[in-house]
Parts: sequence; structure tokens; C-alpha cells
Amino acid sequence: MSDSVNAQSQDAGSHGEDGTSRVTSPRVGNKVTVVLGAQWGDEGKGKVVDLLAQDADMVCRCQGGNNAGHTVVVDSVEYDFHLLPSGIINPKVTAFIGNGVVIHLPGLFEEAEKNMRKGKGLEGWESRLIISDRAHIVFDFHQAVDGVQEQERQQQAGKNLGTTKKGIGPVYSAKAARSGLRICDLLADFQEFSERSKQWKTEQSHVSFHRFKHLASQYKSMYPSLEIDVDGELEKLKTYIDRIKPMVRDGVFFMYEALHGPPKKILVEGANAALLDIDFGTYPFVTSSNCTVGGVCTGLGMPPQNVGEVYGVVKAYTTRVGIGAFPAEQNNEIGELLQSRGKEVGVTTGRKRRCGWLDLVLIKYAHMINGFTAIALTKLDILDVLPEIKVGVAYKVDGEIIPHFPGNISSLSPHAVHVLLLQTVRHQ
Repeated sequence: MSDSVNAQSQDAGSHGEDGTSRVTSPRVGNKVTVVLGAQWGDEGKGKVVDLLAQDADMVCRCQGGNNAGHTVVVDSVEYDFHLLPSGIINPKVTAFIGNGVVIHLPGLFEEAEKNMRKGKGLEGWESRLIISDRAHIVFDFHQAVDGVQEQERQQQAGKNLGTTKKGIGPVYSAKAARSGLRICDLLADFQEFSERSKQWKTEQSHVSFHRFKHLASQYKSMYPSLEIDVDGELEKLKTYIDRIKPMVRDGVFFMYEALHGPPKKILVEGANAALLDIDFGTYPFVTSSNCTVGGVCTGLGMPPQNVGEVYGVVKAYTTRVGIGAFPAEQNNEIGELLQSRGKEVGVTTGRKRRCGWLDLVLIKYAHMINGFTAIALTKLDILDVLPEIKVGVAYKVDGEIIPHFPGNISSLSPHAVHVLLLQTVRHQ
């Protein structure tokens, strides 16, 4: 046991004169700095993380999967990150993928190899990446299911959710249904991992734990048109075992040691954004994880007392990819100008982003949830050419100004947003 664990154990409790145990406050240890998106994503979190990672010791991802996309430019080379923490571009950084992240192993290695071909930024990445043993695995059939579900939504409701089809929703669903498989399952016993199911005998009953083949057959029964190459995918997964084994740690213990060991600068790189959070976003047009500050604790296995600075990244105007409510959207020449000048195209999907004015109601709501200690404002220069700019300051519903961000904003239209006109100040 390390000295830090011994010290923590000694601080954890004491005995009073009457012999009763008393809990005392443990040493807090290192605190993490968190970078979160305050809108619908694409705010420029990667740039902020890249800046902060220059003197960081450790950079973490706590949620999401390769549905996220961060672009970082180093020495005129543009690197695209989806699963890897973008801070790994710093050769002195240890990167950590926490238990809250869902990992598509082929995608992880393809991403690394693609960036390796671009430049020297990722040299030695395999020796600097740590993966939590409790992270869930995204299989190829999860991605296929994602596509089938989107098709069915389109056929049944006339619209889909606009997912990235990376399998993120299906794998988080499997996790919640307790039928998912984790990195530690893959590394434990491959035969057991592969087989149809595992019977666990108790005094009362036999409990069946779903394994890979059983999970595949479940999806096949739900979606008969689904094509799954079970044996082919198992063979492919088997080839990754030796490659990832050196990277895998008990994530909770690893994070505990990082927090309570020698002083470290630890950075947490949020993916997606507040308005895409599964609980607090514009549901159902959201992602499948908690991308607000609470997801940092559950996705890394750390207590809230170790959360330090929380930086909210805000774009000077608002964008979102795909469908869903967007009260401040500008379906006009203003929106087109913001899209073209801001080069608003999704890193992961390649889709054009919808654009509109900055919505302060939305930003205030994100702050209520996350408790930002500072705001990083990006892309302000995109507005330079406009003679005037507007910001949304309030919502009106049924003729009444509402003091909050509503849970169901599907009824909100651009006409419901009160705007404040700001004159552009030009320096001579």
C-alpha cells in the first residue's frame, strides 16, 4: 500500500474518549481542473484543453465515446481527436480514459494511427495512455444497431435524433440494462467473454450474465435485418487484447493515487456539452451520457471535493448539429454568414452546423448546473464584420417571460426569444 493510502487511512477516522468512532475530514489532495462545453458542443473545448495541457501532468476523459470531436493544431499540423484525450499531444502528459467513457477499440487505434501519420505529436502515445478496466466496450454491432434505430425513427416518426451512428446510445443502453461488457471482461477470460451466457449459482437461484454471443443474439432478435459477423468480430477483438493490456488499470485506484500522491496538475476534458446532457439537455435530442460536472465524478471514480476550477467554454454565437430545439437559430443570411466565416462543420459527422445568436438564457442554465468558475469565450472575431450583434436574454411562453430554461422547449420558436441589440464598437 502506498504512503498516500496509509496517510488517507490515518486521516479517515479517530476515536473519542468514550471509545466511539468519529469520522474526520480526509486530506483533499490534488484538485482537477475541468473544461466543459456550455452550449450544444463545438465551442472550442479542444483549443482550451490544448492551452491548459501545456503544463498539465495528466489529462482525462470521463464520458462519451468517439461521437465527440476535438481539433487541435500544433506546429501547423491539424490533429483530430474523438476518443483519445486531446491533451495527449503533449509528450509529458499521461492520458486517462475513465470508466464513464465507452470505447470502440478499432476506432481508438485507427484514430491514433491516423494522427500519427500527420505528424510527430502522438509519438509514444501507447506508453502514456491509461484505460480504466471498468470502461464499457462499443462493438461493431452497437454501431449497426444505432443506424437501424435511426432508420426506424425516420420511418415511424418522420424524423430521427441525428446521432453520429457510432453506437454510443446502444452501448449506454446495454450498460444500464446490465448486459454490457467491459474492458476487464475482455481481459479476464476470453472464452467466458465470448460464450452465450454465464450461469452464476446462488443459494436461491441461477443468475444468467449475458456475454458477447448472447448480446448479439438479443439484438438480432430485436432487429431481424441486422447483420452481425459474431465470429469475425470476436477474432478482431482478440487481436486487441495484447495491445491494450499494458494500458489497463483499476481506474478507481489509479485516480485515487493521482489525487492523493505527489502534487499534480490534472485536467479533465469534457466531451459534448451541457445542452446535450442526457438529464439536463434538450431531451430527446441529446447524447447518452452526463456531460455536465457530475459526470466528472461518476466517470472517473472520484469525489466532488477534488473538483477545483470548472471552466465553461462558450462560443460567441450559438451552433448545434442535427435536429432539436434551437430558440436563437437564424435561418437567414446571418446564419449563413456565421456558418461560412466560422467554418462550422462537425469534426465527427462532417455535417454543417446550424447557427444563431448567442443565447444567454442557455448559458445561465448551464452555469446553474455546472457552477463555472470562469468562462472561456471563443470565436468572438467571427462577429467582427457585423454592424450589430444580438444576444438572447429571455424566453417568452404564452405571453409571459419565464425566469428559467424550460425542460420541454419544443414549443419555443425564434419568436419566443427576446433579444438585446448590441452595437459593434470599431476601433480607429
